[in-house]
Order: sequence, then C-alpha cells, then structure tokens
Amino acid sequence: MTGQMTTTEQKARNMTYTKFLTTLIVLFSFTTTIQAADYRPTSLTWTTQSKNSSESMPCGGCDIGMNVWVENGDVLIYATRSGWLDENGTLLKAGRWRLKIDGNPLAESDFKQTLNLDNGNITISAADVKLQIWADVETPVFFIDIKSGKKRGATLSYESWRFRDLPLTKAECQQSSWKWIVPENCLTFADSIKPEKSKLRFYHHNRKETVHDFTMEREGIDGIKDKLYNPLSMLRMDGEMTAPAFTYAGTADGKYASTDYRAWQYKAASINGAIITVKLSADAQQVKPAVSLRRSAEWWRAYWQRSYIITDTPEAQEMVRNYELFRFLLGCNAKGALPTKFNGGLFTFDPVYVGKAYPFTPDFRLWGGATMTAQNQRLVYWPMLKSGDTDMMTAQFDTYLRMLPTAVERTRYYWGHDGASFTEQIECCGLPNPAEYGKHKPGQDMGTERNAWLEYLWDTQLEFCSMILDAKSYAGMDIEKYDTLIRQCIKFFPEHYRQLAVERGPKALDGNGHLVIFPGSGCETYKQAYNPSSTIAALIRVCQQYGDTATLKLLPPIPLRDNMIAPAEAWARIQNVETPQLYPVWPWRLYGVGRPDIDIAINTYRNDAHALSMRDIKGWKQDNIWAACLGLTDDAADLNTRKFASGPYRYPAFWDQGFDWAPDHNRGGAAMIGLQEMLLQEKEDGELILFPAWPKSWNAKFRLHASGGRVVEAEIKDGKVTTTK
Repeated sequence: MTGQMTTTEQKARNMTYTKFLTTLIVLFSFTTTIQAADYRPTSLTWTTQSKNSSESMPCGGCDIGMNVWVENGDVLIYATRSGWLDENGTLLKAGRWRLKIDGNPLAESDFKQTLNLDNGNITISAADVKLQIWADVETPVFFIDIKSGKKRGATLSYESWRFRDLPLTKAECQQSSWKWIVPENCLTFADSIKPEKSKLRFYHHNRKETVHDFTMEREGIDGIKDKLYNPLSMLRMDGEMTAPAFTYAGTADGKYASTDYRAWQYKAASINGAIITVKLSADAQQVKPAVSLRRSAEWWRAYWQRSYIITDTPEAQEMVRNYELFRFLLGCNAKGALPTKFNGGLFTFDPVYVGKAYPFTPDFRLWGGATMTAQNQRLVYWPMLKSGDTDMMTAQFDTYLRMLPTAVERTRYYWGHDGASFTEQIECCGLPNPAEYGKHKPGQDMGTERNAWLEYLWDTQLEFCSMILDAKSYAGMDIEKYDTLIRQCIKFFPEHYRQLAVERGPKALDGNGHLVIFPGSGCETYKQAYNPSSTIAALIRVCQQYGDTATLKLLPPIPLRDNMIAPAEAWARIQNVETPQLYPVWPWRLYGVGRPDIDIAINTYRNDAHALSMRDIKGWKQDNIWAACLGLTDDAADLNTRKFASGPYRYPAFWDQGFDWAPDHNRGGAAMIGLQEMLLQEKEDGELILFPAWPKSWNAKFRLHASGGRVVEAEIKDGKVTTTK
C-alpha cells in the first residue's frame, strides 16, 4: 500500500543489521574539531534591572524552577517544584522570596545579572555586593549566597498570597482542573506558614476529597473508584527556609502586580556574608552549599556536552541561541517526578503581564496544572531524543505508566474490551478532564467525550509509545516496564473498532480485511472521520517499531486524494486549525527525505488548500518541522528562524501564550524539533542524512544523537560538509 513500508518482519531484520553497520561507520567516521570537554554555552547578561516578574531570568535544577529578577533594588524569586498540585489541580508556586539590602547597592550603575548557563547559576552584582543563586541538581533545594565588601543590614521576606483561603472565580478556575464547571465555594485553600527564629516552615496539605473524586462521579465511573488512581488526595507539599544570619521580625502586608500578599520578614543588622537555604521538600537531603554548588556545576557542564549546535552565520544565530536557552529550561526539571508542562513549565509569572484579562495570583495559567493536553505536551519531549536527554523523558513515560491501570479499567468498564484509552485533555489521574468530558444524556456512550474538539481522539498515546521505543534505540533505555503500556495502547484500536463495527452490522472488518476506524478524528480538526490518516500512520509506525505484525495486517492504507495525503477517507466537519494530513511525515516518518513517495507528501505540503491556509509559526504549529522533514530548505529556514525568534519578554526563550500560556513551551519544543531535522535525519534503513534542509550558505557544527545509540558530529562550512577521522 502507498505509504506503508514493506512487511514488518523484513523491515525489522533489515533495519537491525543496517543500523549495526551504520553505527560502526559513524563511530569511526564522525568527529569534530570541537572536542566534548571544550564546549561551553555563552552566558546571558543583563546590565539593567527588570520592570516586573515578566522580565525575570530562569534558574533551576533537579525539579525546581525559579524566576529571578531585580526590581527597584530588591532581589525577587518565584520558586516552584514539579508536582506541587493542590486539590483543585492547580500547579502552585511555593511562594516569592524578596531580599532588600540596606543602602540599595543593587541600584548602582555597575549592576549586572548573569545566567551562567555553563554551571546553571545566576550571579547578581553591583557596587561591592555579589549574590549567587542556584538550585541543587540532586535534591529539591535552592540557595542564595550573599557577599558584601562591607557590613550591611538586610531584610529577607517570604511572601505568600495563600495566607488565607482564596475564592476562585469562573475565569480563574481555568488554572485548575475545574475549568468552567466551577463548584460552589471553590477555594484555593490557605497554606500553613510557621515562622521561627531563623527558620520558616510552610506547607500545603490537600484534602482527602479532590477534583478527581468529582471527575470519577461525573464520568459515571465512581463504582470502581477504589481501583482508580487519585494522586491529589492528601498530597502534602512542604518547604523550609533557613537563614542563620537573619532573625524573624514579624509580618507585613502588601500588593504585587494584581495580588495581595503577606510577608514574613527576617532582619539582619550587619552582615557581609550569608547563605539562605530553601528546601522544597521536608525529605530533601541535607547538602552543604559548597558541595551543592560544585556538583550542580559539574552536572550542567556534562549536560551541555551531550549535544550542541553552533553557527557563525548571522541569519541563524538567534535561532541557535534560543534553542540553547530553551533547552536550559528543560534541564531545570531533569529529575522531576512529573513532566515539564507545555503551558509555562516551571517558569510562569504574574498573569497580568500575559494579559490584562488575567488579574489573578502567580499560580494562574490557562489549561490547568494537573491537566495534560497531550497534543501539546508531546512537543516538549520529542526533541530530547536528538539532544541526548532521554533520561529526562522518563518523567513523561512514568506519568503514562501510573495512569495505565485507570486507562485499562475505564476501557473495560465502559466497553467491556481490553486496551488502554487515554484521551486528549487528560488529568494526571488518567481520566478525561471533567469539563472537557462534556455532558451526557441517558443512552449515550459514557466512554467518549461529548466535546466537539476531543471526541474520538485517542491517537496521542501512540506518540508516547513511539518515544519510548525510540528511547531504547537512541540511548539503550531499559523499557521493559513500559511493555504493557505499549501493548495495551496498541490493543485498544483493533479491540474498539472491531466492536463498533459489529454493533453497526455483522462484519468486524471491511471488504479488504481491514479495520474500519470510524468514528475517528484527524487530531482535533477533522471530526467524525472515516479512516483518518494520522491514526493509521500512528498505528503503522508503532506496530512496526513494536513488531506487532497481527495488528499491522489489519490496518487500512493511508488515504490519498489527488496525489496528496488526505486527512481521512471522509469527515463530517473541520473543528480546529491542525494539519493531520501531514502527520504521516512527522511524527510518523512514513514519508520524508530518503523515504518512498516523498513527492506525495511534498504535494500535500505545497498544494493542500487546508494545509496552506493553516500554515503558521504560532504555538504548537508544526509546519517548520514538516518543511525540514521534506527537505524543503527555503521553507524550513524561513519557518524555523521565525519560530525561534526571541519572544516578547526579556528572556529570549519566554514566548507569548500562543494557543496556551506563557512562556509557551510547546512552541519551544516544536522549534527545537524543526532545527534538529534541518541538521540530521535518517533514511528508512537508518542511514544518516546530514544537513538535509540546511542552507548551503550557512555554517554550522553539531553534535546530535541518532538511532542505534549513535552520537553524530558534523560540520558544514562554506557549503562543504566535512568530517574528521
């Protein structure tokens, strides 16, 4: 069939042998004039203070994200930790720290704030004062190291807007899993904050009943509630600030941006050096600041040696620089239990600076904290394969693994068959978001979402299965524990669609012995679709990777129309602005440079009226990736440079909210993928293709990762690709 690559058995044998040979070739052929130990990313320095939190600089490590800025001479820090989810499903910040040094030395004209990418810390200096701020890479702790040439007084404050219960409006509930179905008296409950002489303890302890209990009841599944996963119930998020040079001096109230807060203030009368330690877990290991500083710097230096992209071509420098600045944000959650969120990650700031329509607390973000929009989330994790950061992907993989029992149980409960059904707007408990789930009338299928955008959309679970299988190929990851996840995700489709077919008539398959994928969905866009190409391509690719020949034989061919990939054989309506007819190019790689029938895919990219009308660089748009995967160099260069252009905030890799929230991480992920594909691709048999969509007039060097455990280093200079043995 067109777009389907020989038989799985032959393909598997050929690829295994070819990749083995190609691995040997690469290991002996590709090195570069830049040695691994020599690469150092360039620091980012500001010589003026910031106006507000939107002009903050990121810092972090382990699973902590901080926004650091200096405003009117005060050092301010927002900090949060991956997984700090309250009972409403809001991702909470731990609070805001403020350091005011007497005499306001940081207002001096020699002010400098630097993000030292090479060692992952921030330094701030002016006059005779120097501060160093960093997060430990092994345990959830961050430090503020203060040094002064002369003794000065200082005030350290912990500021919290959750010093009291906060009623949530309908608009504000968008930060939670409630979205627009706001319960009566919906509150963000107050934290417990306990000052001591030179310490402060703070924690948020979730109630037993959470938004997930409501979700189970709303979705008619509370009868098996005891079998389902509820990670929010009784969850405790706690922290401790230790400041030996400071003494507790009472509280003060204030307002920052649009939010009232209470400050717990600590005073130091005369110091020329002090270290403040903040633990974001009561169980965090004790670590001496000097040890933490050293091991954190070592970790970041090793992180930058995994991969790099370098250019001296002016047209490409901003793109390459912002690739690196965004990758830093991803590294800050390298060891998080929960994945980096597509809608701001760990680095959101006061929402009023995103838009005046959001005069809410610093905890606010659109699309929630416990909710995962899978189509967006995947873009944050795909680029980690080529950047060599596969160890960071386990946070996303393990999230699906934790949700798997619920996904299997809901499938059995609603439909009585095997397989795992993960929906698109999915809660961290494994069930559809209760608002997006919609309202059901008696007799309607309770397993599906009554949602015009999300109905019958199950595909994205296959992308994460494909990532898992690629992680094994790229880095030798042990994926045995994910085997059941992959198997159940594949199994859902033949089980479900054969059952639907026999409910409509006597035959489970069509006249060619293939599944009838109806009703289906071409992403969120082509609804009530019959055999959508994105679903078929997903199943083809994952079945080939996994070696599931039985399911592969059941799949219909990719639908074609007018020598183009069709979104589906038929559909009822167009609901969104995606282009699923190009998903067979990426992420599924059935078409592309060095692959069969690329002319069909190029024709789709260039001539499909819907694809053309939807072309954009905004948010999660993927046109930059498709252009690169099809070897369309001019389009790839244009789209990727524009997509990776600096955002509107001071930190260049803080992009506007796009379709979601700021800083927009799915834009950064999609931009990373597009740039990587410009530099390195593989043919069907694993043969490497260097600079497949990179302008010949642009110079570049890179170290990126490829299948078969290969680390590829290459250079293009003055149009010539060179390698050094």
